[in-house]
Amino acid sequence: MTERNRWPMPHSLAEKYDAYVASGALPAAPRVAATVLLLRAADAGFEVYALRRAATMAAFGGMYAFPGGSVDPADADAAVGWAGPPRAEWAGRLALPAPQAGAVVAAAVREVFEEAGVLLAGPTPDTVLADVDTPGWEAARQGLLARERSLTGVLTDAGLVLRSDLLRPWARWVTPKFEPRRFDTYFFVALLPEGQRPRDVSGEADETVWIAPDQAVARHERGEMPMLPPTLTTLTELAACPDLTAAWSASGRRDVSRPIEPVVERGSDGAAFAVF
Repeated sequence: MTERNRWPMPHSLAEKYDAYVASGALPAAPRVAATVLLLRAADAGFEVYALRRAATMAAFGGMYAFPGGSVDPADADAAVGWAGPPRAEWAGRLALPAPQAGAVVAAAVREVFEEAGVLLAGPTPDTVLADVDTPGWEAARQGLLARERSLTGVLTDAGLVLRSDLLRPWARWVTPKFEPRRFDTYFFVALLPEGQRPRDVSGEADETVWIAPDQAVARHERGEMPMLPPTLTTLTELAACPDLTAAWSASGRRDVSRPIEPVVERGSDGAAFAVF
């Protein structure tokens, strides 16, 4: 992203920013995170799976986003069965050391399973499970949520390998400095595996929707789908792709080596987020 982009800030966030500046506090260190845009073909092109975070959530309540969350220490387990590009190749794509890059990819797989019930794994490097909507897999998902099990353990017990080739990086965004909870988030895209279907199982959302990217942007502009700049920008970029093939192809050319961190600008029209 080289052009300057600017988005009006909600009044509540502008007040939070002013309070942060007045306090003189140091910014919180961002936690590394991963989020996944699940894509599927549709009559009009393709759709993306989005969820609205419950208003009670500590971070970004009421905002539309994608399944995701922080990287867990267990995501760095090198013993997990792995298929697709090796960690060293992901290191180059994500501009991270290989162990950290592997942890981010594993976190993406774990989070989309925990929050949407979609598992990007298979019994061989070129197959993927067709159905994980079963009592056994639900128990495994609950174990992951409770941190009673690890992704390595879940996949090993089932004789599966993580399919890192089913993910492609799209962007990397860092939460602005005034937020008390900050994230350094890697955005990935993934095609919904045939036979699997997302389910509203996270407990963190009060609405989920499959929607075409351009329709989501239009609904945001009408005030119907509140979202923060990373979500809106990603959907705007995806809306430029005419179909699923084009979106997947575009994801293979994305450069995520430079994180995007919005700054706050004050002007005659109020406060706004800006990136360059």
